[in-house]
Amino acid sequence: MGLKKPTAPPKTEPEAPPHADLAGLKAALAAPGASERRRAARELGAFPEAGPLLCAHLAREPAASVRAVILTTLIRLKSPAVVEGLLPLLRSEDSALRNAAIEALQEMPMEVEPHVADLLADPDSDVRILAVNMLSLLPHPKAPDWLAEVVAREAHINVCAAAVDGLAEIGNERAIAPLQALAARFPEVPFIRFAAGAAIRRIGGA
Repeated sequence: MGLKKPTAPPKTEPEAPPHADLAGLKAALAAPGASERRRAARELGAFPEAGPLLCAHLAREPAASVRAVILTTLIRLKSPAVVEGLLPLLRSEDSALRNAAIEALQEMPMEVEPHVADLLADPDSDVRILAVNMLSLLPHPKAPDWLAEVVAREAHINVCAAAVDGLAEIGNERAIAPLQALAARFPEVPFIRFAAGAAIRRIGGA
């Protein structure tokens, strides 16, 4: 009787490396290689408490590809702490970073809501303009009313103009009266009258 070839044990997949801990990923986020930083930014999505860390790193991360992964992770982690970490970036001198922060914040409408009043009252008109631009695309039911309030009360013409542009896209009938009154508040600025009229027509008020 011939000998049978012993049956080979079934092949098994190599064990996955243990999931990195928060401290290890924090260290990897400072690695010299962009690929390692991308990996760390991606895996930090498993740690809700990593939001502030990622926001702080985003402000100094030089590689666009790593920034993109950080933003994706922050959107996945969305929380009040993440919003608080992103809002200071609206003051950055880096326009790409400012725009990236706005895009991420637009994905967190409920978390952004508690900060809207402070943003619209910020002493820096550039920050107020950025806030208005964000609200124009924020999927929140109060966004049209926030913009209408800007049109009704804001003293800076450029902030008002940004709000008019936003209302042309998302405004409702409650915005019509503030838009009609806007031209009277800035009689020396003809383009405001035309922009407000165009927004009213888009809304359906004329």
